[in-house]
Amino acid sequence: MSKLVLTKGKYDHLVKLSNKNHVIGALAIDQRGSLKKMIAAGNPNVKGDEGIIRFKELISEELTKYSSSILLDPEYGLPAAKLRHEDCGLLISYEKTGYDATEIGRLPDLLPIWSAKRIKEEGADAVKFLLYYDVDSSDELNQEKQAYIERIGSECVAEDIPFFLEILAYDEKIADAGSVEYAKVKPHKVIGAMKVFSDPRFNIDVLKVEVPVNIKYVEGFAEGEVVYTREEAAAFFKAQDEA
Repeated sequence: MSKLVLTKGKYDHLVKLSNKNHVIGALAIDQRGSLKKMIAAGNPNVKGDEGIIRFKELISEELTKYSSSILLDPEYGLPAAKLRHEDCGLLISYEKTGYDATEIGRLPDLLPIWSAKRIKEEGADAVKFLLYYDVDSSDELNQEKQAYIERIGSECVAEDIPFFLEILAYDEKIADAGSVEYAKVKPHKVIGAMKVFSDPRFNIDVLKVEVPVNIKYVEGFAEGEVVYTREEAAAFFKAQDEA
């Protein structure tokens, strides 16, 4: 297996995104549709995109002095990016928000008028993409998703900008991600997805991943049914790290 090469350009961007302890303490504020609805519901007098744009500006203005970086979207977040603290790095989302619930497979989709080049031109230190992934989906579907990520990774290599992949694991046959049924398979889903996308062929620099267990079903934290003992939960974290 070939190794992922960290160029000086990518290294410099990662330094910008990190604090003095080399920890990425990013403020994620790239929410779109759901956030826009919440703001509109709370203030009916706000028209169009005004509310969500101003909200992101205020968050950036007030909180980026405490964050090593901020994650914003190019649809509503660019004005906020210009108001961030001078020491705060910038990540910009590349995906459309949500997924088409009428289609099987939660296929990914890019924002049509954006590219890694355009994201970099906005001053971003990294490109971030969110992917829904079920390791037990059909090979045809998962190969399509993997090829999609390969293309984004290649774009980021060409622009010498870090690629952050956020993976949201799911099960096609279990609708409720908070259920006992999904809690039982979650470690397999999360760790399996990590193993796939740790391959250097994807040119991913940082994986943003989920906790491999549902804490509310861990012994000592569960109010009802226990799915994992503390030892089992700890072992899943270790397996995730090793993956």
